[in-house]
Amino acid sequence: MPVYEYTALDMKGKTVSGILDAESSSAARQKLRGSKIFPISISETQKASAKKESPRSSLNMTSLNRVKPSEISMMTRQLATLVNAGFPLVSAIDTLIPQTKSPGFQKILAEIKDSIVEGNSFAASLSLYPGIFTPLYINMVSAGESSGTLEIVLDRLADITEKQQALKSRIRSALAYPVLMCFIGVAVLFFLLTFIVPSISTIFTDMGQVLPAPTQFLIKVSEIFKFYWWAILILLAALVMGLRSLRKTEKGRHFWDKSVLVLPLFGILAKKLAVARFTRTLGSLLENGVSMLSALDIVKNIVGNVLLSDAIDEAAKSVGKGQALGVSLSDGDIFPTLSIQMIQVGEQSGELESMLNKIADVYEREVESTVMSMTALLEPIMILVMGVAVGFIILSICLPIFEMNQLIK
Repeated sequence: MPVYEYTALDMKGKTVSGILDAESSSAARQKLRGSKIFPISISETQKASAKKESPRSSLNMTSLNRVKPSEISMMTRQLATLVNAGFPLVSAIDTLIPQTKSPGFQKILAEIKDSIVEGNSFAASLSLYPGIFTPLYINMVSAGESSGTLEIVLDRLADITEKQQALKSRIRSALAYPVLMCFIGVAVLFFLLTFIVPSISTIFTDMGQVLPAPTQFLIKVSEIFKFYWWAILILLAALVMGLRSLRKTEKGRHFWDKSVLVLPLFGILAKKLAVARFTRTLGSLLENGVSMLSALDIVKNIVGNVLLSDAIDEAAKSVGKGQALGVSLSDGDIFPTLSIQMIQVGEQSGELESMLNKIADVYEREVESTVMSMTALLEPIMILVMGVAVGFIILSICLPIFEMNQLIK
């Protein structure tokens, strides 16, 4: 069924826009008028069938219409609620379309609904958008459809996405103030060195006297910032672009991920976050009937670190030969000892799925508490660094003045 974009006026005369599906443009107009919305313009969007014939077009559309993870999380929770309330899947998706704020996501949901109406499964319809719905999402939906427990799977998916979003939100909010202070501090120092110090240093240089070493050093640094600030910005931009291009190569990504893991404190945080993501995802997949080997094949792509991904891949090969998961992961010597021990206890007790979720809870709490502690320390450290830098500038300016006073006496 074609999908149409419309611009219309509501009963209060306000302009509204959205999408809907109908047999034709005239049917779309009648459908809008029936909802007491008076169309101004209606145009047909790209059809779902065309997307299936051309996977590239699907990828192009998803690149143009970015969907935030928070939108997917909210949609999943609402869809789970509607399906649990007895709504058929197609009707539930149709109900969510007008409630979605993003026009791009509205189109995608409408085309997913049309794909289901044409006889495709929900998982197959989601797989048309690999840039939006992760392999974890698609495989869990597929498992739910196969076992007849789609509403339970959607609830679990909503829980997973909400927990991940909540953790990211707490970490971002904790780091927001230190990062802002850091940018402000750098901007203040740049302003002082580029504009204030040169105007003061000219007074000393015109006098022709020998300046103290700190003052000479400050003047040299100030001249670099004043005359070559553009080169500094270009160098920083080139460094950022170089790091990005390095991470796109296989060797570069391996080097980057290895460097991150060996960083003091930050490496431990990155590893704990990756392990929490791994155990949470693996536990959810196993709970929904996905086999161990298939689940490991999925989770190795979502841990966010090449070294951990390689360790999971090697562990999957050992599990395929009949070895236990805990023992297989310990061979890689990269997973934390506590996580391996808890996995082994879960395997011995027959409660591996619940133990994996407990591991995720433990590491998520540890990461959050560590980030809070770090931010509490960062603030006084940044204030101290700023104080030392500004104090050095003031001292470098005052030293020649003190020497001049001594000469006058």
